[in-house]
Amino acid sequence: MPYHVRVTKTTNAFGELGERIAARYLEHAGWRILARRFRSGRRDIDLVVQREDLIAFVEVKARSGDDFGDPVEAVNHRKQRELTKSAQTWIDRHGRAGESYRFDVMGVLMKERRVFVRHISGAFEMA
Repeated sequence: MPYHVRVTKTTNAFGELGERIAARYLEHAGWRILARRFRSGRRDIDLVVQREDLIAFVEVKARSGDDFGDPVEAVNHRKQRELTKSAQTWIDRHGRAGESYRFDVMGVLMKERRVFVRHISGAFEMA
């Protein structure tokens, strides 16, 4: 029997908070935010960021605890394929000659009034 998660405004708000934390972290590291929640059909990319000629497509996973493991482990092969397809759409629409692309994953763990951010640069290759 498949397991279904009911998405609520609370769940969406929590995910959006995780994305805002990740975006702020990246901005402090010198990245410029090009897009938030870039949509391609039913798929999306949480953040598209740029530093010099490098574009990173960033998937953000936020958790309120570590009961289900490290948040970055939630980006499985299926999600990687979806991100690759969305990234190709973004490149087709906005890409320019000379740019390099990579996929990053960020885990945002909000636990006991503390926030932990883990940024995995080049987490996977285009599938």
